[in-house]
Amino acid sequence: MRQVTATGQTVDEAIQSALKQLNITEDQASIEIIDEGKKGLLGLFGSKPAIVKVVIQKDPVEKLEQYIQNILAEFDEELDVEITVADNVINCELSGEKIAVLIGKRGQTLNAIQYLAQLAIHQYADKYYTVIVDAEGYRSRRKETLIQLANRLADRAIETSKHVKIEPMPSFERKIIHTALQNNAKITTDSDGVEPNRYVVIKPVK
Repeated sequence: MRQVTATGQTVDEAIQSALKQLNITEDQASIEIIDEGKKGLLGLFGSKPAIVKVVIQKDPVEKLEQYIQNILAEFDEELDVEITVADNVINCELSGEKIAVLIGKRGQTLNAIQYLAQLAIHQYADKYYTVIVDAEGYRSRRKETLIQLANRLADRAIETSKHVKIEPMPSFERKIIHTALQNNAKITTDSDGVEPNRYVVIKPVK
């Protein structure tokens, strides 16, 4: 981690000197004021320079990538992550020969990694990001599966005139269910239960 200790007649001058030496802007830096300095008599006698320490802050996305790499290393498999950023969405695409171990049953392992990654980026970044962790297109396949499940269970709710509960799933998957059925006038959907066991309930309209 690169850092510079710089001096100046004022704190601001010392900071600008350090930033120039590091060739960065202030929003890329962590600044510690070591001594605010002292002007002295008539600005000359007994004056002390201001001293600051400026450290380059690592990009939050780079920190997230390293965090995920550390998680992948625990699986003892040859696994990698490729990260792309679009607006405030960080997409993390995992790859490797034994990718199934990362996905887990119904995506539980992948969801856990995504949950941890979302917590991590909140610590690293000063603005909000949504983190999506995927592996070989699992998310799109899972979305299609959930849409088909939603429509099938909606039909069951209508035919039986009874509420139908869907297994617990994370909020972003519940949203897929709600969205898939929002235009079906014969049913309504609600979420019930307590995290991490909240689930969707499909209710026929009477």
